[in-house]
Amino acid sequence: MSGLVTGDAVVLGLQPARLPSRALALVIDLAVIWTVYLLLSIGLALATASLDEAAVMAVSIASFLLVLVGAPIAVETLSHGRSLGKLACGLRVVRDDGGPIRFRHALVRGAMGVVEVLFTFGVIACIASLVSERGRRIGDVFAGTLVVRERVPAARGPMASPPPPPWLVGRFSQLDLSGVPDDLWLAIRQYLTRMRQLDPAVSWSMAQRLAGDVAERTGTPAPEGVPPAAYLAAVVNERQARDARRAFTAATREAASSPAASGPTVAAPAAAPAATTVDHPDARSAAAAAGSTPLLAPAAPAPVHVPRTGTSGGFAPPA
Repeated sequence: MSGLVTGDAVVLGLQPARLPSRALALVIDLAVIWTVYLLLSIGLALATASLDEAAVMAVSIASFLLVLVGAPIAVETLSHGRSLGKLACGLRVVRDDGGPIRFRHALVRGAMGVVEVLFTFGVIACIASLVSERGRRIGDVFAGTLVVRERVPAARGPMASPPPPPWLVGRFSQLDLSGVPDDLWLAIRQYLTRMRQLDPAVSWSMAQRLAGDVAERTGTPAPEGVPPAAYLAAVVNERQARDARRAFTAATREAASSPAASGPTVAAPAAAPAATTVDHPDARSAAAAAGSTPLLAPAAPAPVHVPRTGTSGGFAPPA
């Protein structure tokens, strides 16, 4: 069995973990737990050296229950099924319906793990995992849990919604979809991507319910004779087409209003000093002889010296 199916015949994208990955995660967890337990035992032995034998035995039992039994239960409860070994191997403990585990699930798994794992060195757990179809040990069976893989190879892309029948494309262009909430759109897309994996009767009932919800939110009943799944696919296709048109229109307006729409922007060069018009009588006569306009002296590092005639500003008055 490659997937997890709920009681409503909905296939979840969860893959049960098999024995090799679970064994590796268990080895990592046991290595960490036994290391902590040995260090704690040495510390307690030094701290309780002056106590009597009964007190030392009580402290030893308490440390055993606290570290080897209580610590895994607390870690799985607080991390919602992820111990250190499972986190390293990409595994997680979930309920049979795919939900996160709670304290009672972790308690049952931890209590059964003392017998399955600690007392028998994991032999019973390995045998039960090999016999079980979904790789569950006895603690998982009693707790109603399952160890699944969180990291799966991304060989396939996200499943897209199936296209509607060609005769329904564009038929709902006048339908008001503004009242349909996002969670209903999400439910419709999830149904359309997984409807071929559902039982036919369950698929038909879910499609009818979702189509009724859409008709109630839009105020327009579904057309007679149109299958509910095809109606949902056509409505989703219409909304995607509208979103695409709005995105294209927005991009076009933004491109038209941007400065780059009128051509490449060329940086204006720094303003050069104004050219000096040499209006000296000699210069005008030379220009008239040449049949051109008065000479323009371009700016140069060295200023052009023109003979002064007694007027202010350094320019000769007109003749």
